[in-house]
Amino acid sequence: MTDQRFALGAAAIPRWLHPGAWWAWALGLAAAASRTTNPLLLILIVCCAAIVVSARKPDAPWARSFGFFLRLGVVIIIVRVLAQIIFGASLGTTVIVNAPGIALPDWFAGVRLGGEITLESLLFALFDGLRLAAIIACVGAANSLASPSRLLKSVPAALYEVGVSVVVALTFAPQLVSDVSRVSTARRLRGRTTHGIRAIAGSTVPVFEGALERSVLLAAAMDSRGYGRTAGISSSVRRVASGFLLLGLVAACIGTYAMVSAGSPALLGLPLLAVGIAVSILGITMAARRSVRTRYRPDPWWLAEWLVAAAGLCTAAVFTWATWSHLAGIDTPTDPARWPLLPLIPVLALVLAASPAIIAPRLPQALRPVHVREEAAVA
Repeated sequence: MTDQRFALGAAAIPRWLHPGAWWAWALGLAAAASRTTNPLLLILIVCCAAIVVSARKPDAPWARSFGFFLRLGVVIIIVRVLAQIIFGASLGTTVIVNAPGIALPDWFAGVRLGGEITLESLLFALFDGLRLAAIIACVGAANSLASPSRLLKSVPAALYEVGVSVVVALTFAPQLVSDVSRVSTARRLRGRTTHGIRAIAGSTVPVFEGALERSVLLAAAMDSRGYGRTAGISSSVRRVASGFLLLGLVAACIGTYAMVSAGSPALLGLPLLAVGIAVSILGITMAARRSVRTRYRPDPWWLAEWLVAAAGLCTAAVFTWATWSHLAGIDTPTDPARWPLLPLIPVLALVLAASPAIIAPRLPQALRPVHVREEAAVA
């Protein structure tokens, strides 16, 4: 029976997908977005995230935050372009507007106030802001797909305290969006305005009151569950575990920097990263002896989890290879400005990145979005 469930776990059994698989997929997609400045590829990355979120997000308050992250990305693009117009150095020779400017000393390193606005500088700022917006959209997709409570259950025992802080921080934005929507709906039902400064001022107190109430409830729940209790182990084992964990994290950080840095030796990045991960796992295993926490019905890691995580990580690997091999179209030049190309291999990788919309298991009926339940009922 277990083998059959493993084989059919990709789509046949309605269940929650492991939150670690969603975060691995989203971080892989974000890593792919960080490796390109091609606006067509960046827009396709956001579309992949939107397709998967639309198909597999649950009907929960924290799952409605993807739209907020998309709007945040639009704001970031606008701010990045405005910063380029006001402070950025002029690039290229295609002048669009010859605005007045203020000359600054040479030690400002090219920063200016105003001045001529060129097409090349605007395209550079637009592509740079779009890349950051795509990364934020990928993180927003993970927030909408992965259950925060299940993510906390999956945190290793040695990192449970850190995991609680991370999960609380990750759930702040979705809960804030939910509170703003709830307060706006309540004001609309009472016949009050929902736009303008007066609406914002009237919504601030209820939103902060909801945040304070959640904080008190969280503290009471943590206290009732014995949060912070540890098992008795020797101080030497504790120091050795902390040393291994610190050494592994430092080695992993250096290895990651060596992999993304163009001037670093090729043999320094991946081996040091592998050693750092191995030492970190050893330190986490030793530190886990201090934890007395038990798990009730832990989320399984079956075939669907492997496929979803591989879809994101393979996409990141393809984009990294395309950057290292200087594949045509992976970056779009802005000086001189050229129309962006659409390379075939990264596009095929993005098709793979959108596959979790199909290969991820269907959610239980009560957790599926309303429009998905209605379509299923009609079918």
